[in-house]
Amino acid sequence: MARLGSPAPSTWARLFVLRGRLSRSTTLALGALAFTLLLGAWSLAAALQILPPQYLPSPRAIVEALVRLFVDFDFANDIYISVVRVAIAFALAAFMAIPIGILMSSYNVIGAMSEPVVDLIRYLPVPALVPLTVIWLGVGEESKIALLWMGTFFQLVLLVADDTKRVPQEYVETAYTVGAKQRHVLSHIIFPGILPSLVDNLRITLGWCWSYVILAEIVAANEGIGHIIWASRRFGKTPEVMAGVLTIGLIGLLSDQLIRLLHRRAFRYLTK
Repeated sequence: MARLGSPAPSTWARLFVLRGRLSRSTTLALGALAFTLLLGAWSLAAALQILPPQYLPSPRAIVEALVRLFVDFDFANDIYISVVRVAIAFALAAFMAIPIGILMSSYNVIGAMSEPVVDLIRYLPVPALVPLTVIWLGVGEESKIALLWMGTFFQLVLLVADDTKRVPQEYVETAYTVGAKQRHVLSHIIFPGILPSLVDNLRITLGWCWSYVILAEIVAANEGIGHIIWASRRFGKTPEVMAGVLTIGLIGLLSDQLIRLLHRRAFRYLTK
């Protein structure tokens, strides 16, 4: 807020106010501008052939490759297969991570036993686990979903545990003073208390889950976006590779924006 008697800040100055708020229309306009500048820089670099076309195809070549994938290779089915795999793995990870994360921070004995194990496993590189996953689960859908699950669960469970620790102890003590049981504290105090940040963490870890699609679908896969990318790489089809990668990015962007919208609708009080 401007001081009394001081001139109001200009439009440009308001854009750079520390932790200042932007209108919805301004936010959308700035996002569109960022994508336009990126597309323009990409087109210019391709036109000037800063890199050979086989390394940096033009946006038009990417669009043409994407059309070929849909027309000649049933790319829509590959997208569907990848979405189903991610959805199953992510749902399993969330179904397990949310209660475990809450219990880890609610009961010290559970946290003391589980947190060191989770910390150890989450630092293991998922690509290094591919051979073990194939040995244990074979090359079917189970191994692909397991790799996606491993890339998501161990990160999400610690995020949930950290959020649970941030629930003020005063809320818990107040609930006990009015006669609440432990199960009531968990279901009516702790879970609602972490819900806004939990939705944000689900949005973040969904992005991580999508980042492992290519890794999961190079393991003897015949379908999926990752399979298309890997097969195109073998034949040196850079436009098709980039079309597949951008498809993952677009799906991730759409899902991210959808969860953001749901978050704003469900927790309007946080923006007031």
